[in-house]
Amino acid sequence: MLIRLLRAHMRPYAGAIGLVVLFQFVQTLATLYLPTLNADIIDRGVVTGDTGYIVREGGVMLAVTLVQVLCAGAAVYFGARTAMALGRDIRSSIFGRVQTFSVREIGQFGAPSLITRTTNDVQQVQMLALVTMTLMVSAPIMCVGGVLMALNQDVPLSALLLVIVPVLVAVVTMVVRQMRPLFRSLQKRIDTVNRVMREQITGIRVVRAFVRDRHEQERFADANAAVMEVSLGVGRLMAIMFPAVMLVMNLSSVAVMWFGGHRIASHGMEVGALTAFLSYLMQILMSVMMATFMFVLVPRAEVCAERIMEVLSTDTSVTVPERPVDTLLGHGDVELRDVDFGYPGAEQPVLRGIDLVAHAGETTAIIGSTGSGKTTLLNLVPRLFDATRGTVLVDGVDVRELDPAVLSRTVGMVPQKPYLFSGTVASNLRYGNPGATDEELWQALEIAQARDFVEAMPEGLDAPIGQGGSNVSGGQRQRLAIARALVARPEVYLFDDSFSALDYATDAALRAALAREIEDATVIIVAQRVATIRGADRILVLDEGRVVGSGTHDELMRDNQTYREIVLSQLTEQEAA
Repeated sequence: MLIRLLRAHMRPYAGAIGLVVLFQFVQTLATLYLPTLNADIIDRGVVTGDTGYIVREGGVMLAVTLVQVLCAGAAVYFGARTAMALGRDIRSSIFGRVQTFSVREIGQFGAPSLITRTTNDVQQVQMLALVTMTLMVSAPIMCVGGVLMALNQDVPLSALLLVIVPVLVAVVTMVVRQMRPLFRSLQKRIDTVNRVMREQITGIRVVRAFVRDRHEQERFADANAAVMEVSLGVGRLMAIMFPAVMLVMNLSSVAVMWFGGHRIASHGMEVGALTAFLSYLMQILMSVMMATFMFVLVPRAEVCAERIMEVLSTDTSVTVPERPVDTLLGHGDVELRDVDFGYPGAEQPVLRGIDLVAHAGETTAIIGSTGSGKTTLLNLVPRLFDATRGTVLVDGVDVRELDPAVLSRTVGMVPQKPYLFSGTVASNLRYGNPGATDEELWQALEIAQARDFVEAMPEGLDAPIGQGGSNVSGGQRQRLAIARALVARPEVYLFDDSFSALDYATDAALRAALAREIEDATVIIVAQRVATIRGADRILVLDEGRVVGSGTHDELMRDNQTYREIVLSQLTEQEAA
């Protein structure tokens, strides 16, 4: 998965990667050449007392060092830019894919996990790419080059490498194999911390209202401790690995000095050659150390790449047709024909055999007990998810055959829990129509009964709105959401219990203003409050996912027992009449 992810997203940066490899190659060659120059200075300059040779070779060493520094800096620059661009592109790909998901896929992954995958998981892959291009590219070159240069200095002494390198690789491999399952567990536990934190921040009012602060602290402490426990396991392995590697390196140095000393005593090699050999040994082992650091990152990056690819390879259940219909008649008629909908794995469908016809210029209301499927039915029209059986039509065209952009322009929805984005009142209202004028915004606010409180804000249309509309009340949030839908001017308006937070007077005034403003549009209202829907042209009564009644208020009061029970639970017989 890691290779697939990197191959897919690093292809555009082949040129930059080529430059990184070139600069790393040159700087590694320069690094490998320095010990040989140092050995020559010792053997031919220091031992013989030739100061001129020392100065000349010293100048060459300085020039080689300058080349090494410049190439290393250039390699790090291009490597860092490429790694950061890789992270940006992967985050963009995840975000783009999530934007295509229906409610079903969002629920499958969960918001906390998607956030972790977009941030922490991408960061791990990005870090691996950065380390690879700044350290690992040079590691194999230095390892192979170091072995060749060591052989060039003294072949018999190089036999030590046949023992040292396999021992070091074996130590690293044993530790890294135990890290992979720990990293997988760590990412899942980070998801849990993210979820708990998100719930506590979002539900802080509920926590305070029920005085559950201590309980939530304990809950977060448990999730936090779980992350710490796994992190400690990883830390212990790393604490074992690096001292073990250093032990092998130091023992290797002692062995080289021991056997090298005997070689010098028997006139088999020069002092400078031993110094150079020791430097090459350190370079070889340092390249293995760099590989070790890489191996520490690889297991976690591989787990993160699997989680990222899981998102990128998930296809939305709401697919875009190959040849979408991009024009509609413009009337806004909505029809549902024998529609069923069921969630994956559910024993029974939420909706069964739903038939509904809503014409332009009419208001259709949907009412029913909690859990009867009202919101689910409404969500089928803008394709938040697709019906599992039957057909949903807008202007006679199956919504599955429509261009999503055309459908979103045609259908405007005010959800049950209206969400406002951080920004200003104006930026939220223009969300569906970026070209709307201030005059159009004020008109929409007036219809939505929101003009008064927006005018009371010091900045007016430029008044700041917190994330989710946290700095306005529930009723104000609903009215701003209704105004946002009005600014977009769709042919179909869907109101999902969008008047529940309003008092009766505001509700009545808003519905009266709406009736005048959108009299030619198709309006479908889901509501619990009978007063909100009693004037509708047609009322659909749902019970356990089925339509059990359809007609006007008076007809249903006379002929439908389910509707009559709902009405009389809110109004007296005289009020209902």
